[in-house]
Amino acid sequence: MYPYVRLFMEMRRARRLDPLPVLGTHRSSHRCLPWDLAPWRELNNGRTLTLFDLGRAPLLVRTGMQRICSEKGWGMTVAGSSVRYRRRVVLMERLEMVSRCLGWDGRFFYMEQSLWRKGDCTSHMLLRAATTTGSGIVPPAEVAAALGAGESPPLPDWAQAWIEADALRPWPPAA
Repeated sequence: MYPYVRLFMEMRRARRLDPLPVLGTHRSSHRCLPWDLAPWRELNNGRTLTLFDLGRAPLLVRTGMQRICSEKGWGMTVAGSSVRYRRRVVLMERLEMVSRCLGWDGRFFYMEQSLWRKGDCTSHMLLRAATTTGSGIVPPAEVAAALGAGESPPLPDWAQAWIEADALRPWPPAA
């Protein structure tokens, strides 16, 4: 089940924090709870993605993106991601999450998130997100303008390489 109580607590906490610019960094603390575990008694890879949701949603609140989306009837959806899992996380370990937007292109916002345990990165995700309406994708430049942001900075080379490599994947995949 989705951790709505944890999400509610994170969103409530975010509303009390200072606003961030679109490219600002949100830091949050999380703990690996019993229901986050895989059968191997470590943080489940799917639950890691859910924890990243719990860091990204407050980032959207603090940057004002959630407010703009609500006012305009827009949604925000993940349109792709790549995750590196590098360190085992076990029951009750405390993690710090770092979430930030790297920039945008003509279709997507690109964000990175990482989980840290005592200064050691346990996992890192690059994702693209689309702002959506019933009629399709809202150009990120329109969203950025609504937030009072200028143009996107150049995306890091590693993020640009991921975008280019992902564009080579066939869609739809072979059945």
